[in-house]
Amino acid sequence: MTAIQVDRLVRAQALLRRKNIDALLVSQPHNRRYLSGYTAPDHGIQETSGFLLIPGDGQPFLLTDSRFTLQAEAEAPLYRVELYSKGLIKLLERLQKKIGFRALAFESDYFLHSAFLRLADFCAKNRLILRPESGLIEQMRLIKDEDELRLLRQSTALNEQVFQSVHRTIEPGMTEREIALAIELTMREMGAEGPSFDTIVAFGTNAARPHAVPTDRELQAGDLVLIDMGLVFKGYCSDMTRTFVFGKPDQTYIDRHRLVRRAMLAGLGAIRAGVTGAAVDRAARQVLADGGYGNAFGHGLGHGVGIAVHEEPRLSPRWRKQLRAGMVVTVEPGLYLADWGGIRLENMAVVTEQGCEVLNRDTTGLDL
Repeated sequence: MTAIQVDRLVRAQALLRRKNIDALLVSQPHNRRYLSGYTAPDHGIQETSGFLLIPGDGQPFLLTDSRFTLQAEAEAPLYRVELYSKGLIKLLERLQKKIGFRALAFESDYFLHSAFLRLADFCAKNRLILRPESGLIEQMRLIKDEDELRLLRQSTALNEQVFQSVHRTIEPGMTEREIALAIELTMREMGAEGPSFDTIVAFGTNAARPHAVPTDRELQAGDLVLIDMGLVFKGYCSDMTRTFVFGKPDQTYIDRHRLVRRAMLAGLGAIRAGVTGAAVDRAARQVLADGGYGNAFGHGLGHGVGIAVHEEPRLSPRWRKQLRAGMVVTVEPGLYLADWGGIRLENMAVVTEQGCEVLNRDTTGLDL
């Protein structure tokens, strides 16, 4: 991955120079991994595993503590590892004298207010310009290169293999929680780093909650089952939702399932470079509205996926920006009825100039 990290570092430093930023302090874990290859996670925003300090030119630094020294040196060979044994500010004071930066930017979307106050005090005392920035590295992550697309395809394929492996074992009496645990255990057994988000398994009326939390509800014959799952493979995420009936579906379920499937296909069919996320969302939403379920679909149609499972772009009524070739998005329409349940179907797709490449091959329930 060194050549990839070199390219990303070069592009990031060029971006800093264009914006007249002498140095950028990177704290967001996905951005940190994207730029350096350093995989250590944060245990919440209050307990970081490190920062990147990237100057507009020259040697970049990975700032961390003694718990992560060996990992940082092994995973981020382009970066000089520096330990903040006396705290981040003390280390920044030393590095500022060495690098000589006068304008320091930080990621305002991922920075505690208390940490900002300490950083602002440091900059004021040293007559430095402190610049809050939002979305700098995230904009670099929008367009996936061929290596990223390869890993996203592999992550999607592995996610489907896990789903099929667990799907074959589902039987009456199993709980939502048991199936979710089986999915996440199987992910790791089959080579994933872990889930890309908490797995959703919902039976019957529980599926009316788009972000349902698995419970001890037991599966019964005739229940609808919604499974939303994703995993991380070599740093890249997947995300897929399937809904099916355990047993023979009745006509009401079949009609609603077919409607959601038509909405998903309409969304996929609307994707191409140059259209807005809002236009794609509208194409799918109109199908549900025409079918009488416009009020039953409250969330956006989809989101970007990459090194994070939720990132830009967005397929929603508010996303007016144009899609570009190389972006990867989910398309996941649904309908949710509190006294009945819910259906959501989700595939991932790569935006191309003429349309899109659907990454998923699993068709469980899609041919009703």
